[in-house]
Order: sequence, then C-alpha cells, then structure tokens
Amino acid sequence: MQPAVGYIGLGVMGGACAGNLLKAGYSLHVYARRPEQMQGLVAAGAVAHASPAELARHCSVIFTNVSDAPDVEQVVLGENGVVHGAKKSSVVVDMSTILPSAARNIAAELAGNGVEFLDAPVSGGSQGAIDGTLSIMVGGKQKVFERLLPVLQVMGKNIVHVGDSGAGQVAKACNQIVVSQTLGAIAEAYTLAAAAGVDPAKVRQALLGGFVASKMLEVHGQRMLTHNFTPGFKAKLHNKDMDIVQRFAEELGIDLPGTDLVAGYIKEVVEAGLGEEDSSALSTLFEKKWGKSF
Repeated sequence: MQPAVGYIGLGVMGGACAGNLLKAGYSLHVYARRPEQMQGLVAAGAVAHASPAELARHCSVIFTNVSDAPDVEQVVLGENGVVHGAKKSSVVVDMSTILPSAARNIAAELAGNGVEFLDAPVSGGSQGAIDGTLSIMVGGKQKVFERLLPVLQVMGKNIVHVGDSGAGQVAKACNQIVVSQTLGAIAEAYTLAAAAGVDPAKVRQALLGGFVASKMLEVHGQRMLTHNFTPGFKAKLHNKDMDIVQRFAEELGIDLPGTDLVAGYIKEVVEAGLGEEDSSALSTLFEKKWGKSF
C-alpha cells in the first residue's frame, strides 16, 4: 500500500516533484506559504493544508523543498512545523540545498521526537524535475533510504545513498563546485575562441565530440551562445548554494580557490541584476569585459 505523502514548498522544483507524485497515484497533501502555488495541484486531486503541522498529521512521508536552512528549520521545527504533527516513525525528506551541518542538526532534533530524516538534495534543474529524472543525493539511515526508495524513484533516476545524515548535502556541495567551475570554463573557452577570430559555436560542436563532452557543454554552452537565459536554475539560487559551499569549506578549514573565484563571478551576475536569469548568464560577464558578444 502506498503511503500518504506530504509536500511542502511548491516552487518550480517542488511543484514539479509533487505533481509527479500525484500522477504516480500517491495520496498527496500539500502546503505552501503562498496559497496560489497549491491551486493547480489541488485541482488535480491533492489536499491543501493550512500549516506543515496539519499536513504532517495526515502523512507518513513528508517532503520539504524550500530555499535555505532557516526555511527548512521553520517548516520542520518551528511554530506549526512538521515536528508538531508528525507521527512516530514518519519520515521527513528534505530536498532543499542547505549546509550539511544544518541537515545533521535537523536530523538530531527530529530523532529526539521519534521522526526519521533524510537529506536528499537534487541536481537536474527544472526540466529534470518535470521529467522525473533528477539526480538525488541522499544522506541518512540506509534502512530509511531503502524504505523511501520507491517514492524517490517517482522523482529521480540516479538515486544514490551517499552516507549518514548530511552526506547528501556534501554531495550537493561537490556538485555545485563542478557545475560552477564548468560554467566558468565554458565562458572562458568561448572568450578565447572569439578573441582569436574563431566561431565559438564551431568550437562547441568540435568539443562535444571529444573527451570534454558533457551535459553542461551541451545545454549551458548552447544557452551562452544564444543568450537564452530562461532559468533552469536561477543565478540567485546558485549564488546561495555557492555561499553554502564556501561556508562549509570554512567549517572544515580547507581552501577551495577555484570555487572562490567562480563564486565571485556568480555573485557579480546577481549584483548586475541578473539574479532571476539562469546562472549560465555568467558568460555575459566575459562578454562585457571583452567588449563583444560570442
């Protein structure tokens, strides 16, 4: 028998994930701080609730997908939070991107109330959420992960149990390091090609057939060439994630010089008023400095 599932946080990513759960036949309960975000799902059969605590009373599995650690803490542990309505042995699965240390603290707080916790950040952008093909990086108890795997498979295709609580968030931090530095590398490569009088589009075509072929070069490389920055992942959220990476590195006492450099680029994008655009708009910084478009 399928568990009743709750979903809290119905933005671009959360709304798509919740929709896939509903399509898969799960009894879906929803909560969003902006009630209008619930309307489409309610029309499709979901049940809306006035608070996370009320939602939790009806569910054995509760997903959260909000902006940052304070938001997760508010909807899970705060006044009228999930913890005040959750049944013993229910599971909270947080799909937000937050500090690993914050995920561990939330897990400990919930454990004290008999509630399990998985940190399960994702990669794949809005299209991956819509298609149900997200990569999901999971931290928490192995037995809880195995219990929740069929539900996670509705939303993702590459689902990996990385380790104990917080390990999913560590993997997501690593993901953002690779994503951000790859964006910077593509923009620099295009700048070099254009400055040499060579068509960056032709360079991209050549590179896609070689060892550096990647989803990043395929998708974001094309965005940079066409200046189509309709967000798959907004620059302002990428900026928030890079702040998390840098804060976590500081907690660990390690230096990440490449990350620091490209985090500065992404911050510049936001400060230039492009925070609502896709983070591949990073390429515009290079065009501006060079004085020409790709």
